[in-house]
Amino acid sequence: MIQNAASPDTAQALINPNSWTESAAAQAVPAQTQFISFAIGNDQYGVDIMAVREIKGWTDITYLPKQPKHVRGVLNLRGSIVPIVDLRCRFGQGLTETTPLHIVIIVQIGGRQVGLIGDRVLDIVSVDASQIQKVPRTAPGETTDFLAGLATHDNTMIALIDLPNLLGAPNGAAES
Repeated sequence: MIQNAASPDTAQALINPNSWTESAAAQAVPAQTQFISFAIGNDQYGVDIMAVREIKGWTDITYLPKQPKHVRGVLNLRGSIVPIVDLRCRFGQGLTETTPLHIVIIVQIGGRQVGLIGDRVLDIVSVDASQIQKVPRTAPGETTDFLAGLATHDNTMIALIDLPNLLGAPNGAAES
């Protein structure tokens, strides 16, 4: 019987995870990022899949006075009070006329949960991190800080939402 046993040094090199990141094969593998894609009208958006806690159908919410227009109210989610953000309004496209077909994507932003209103969930999308492009500035004073970048998937442009910056006031202005 012929055995091709590796020497202890060779075996260590084969199973040493610290050497994997230095190998040419590991460096050739592009970093993948995954997000949940969803629609608002004809536009597609995405949120980091690791931030998504659940996706639920539309349900009535409780309105709170003196909130920014894009904060539609709150939802009691198993004892936790979750603010609900109307992304269509946040993106300057008017209020969403919600129906039972709308969805709420519950995401974790920092230490709190926030619900995002969308028209429908589309897919789980994986793209190479290197394929995400910066959002172009189109006019002085305009800000798109709530967008982390743009990705193309199946010939469709998906705007990726920067969750930590989503709740800031639009265009850097305070809302009353």
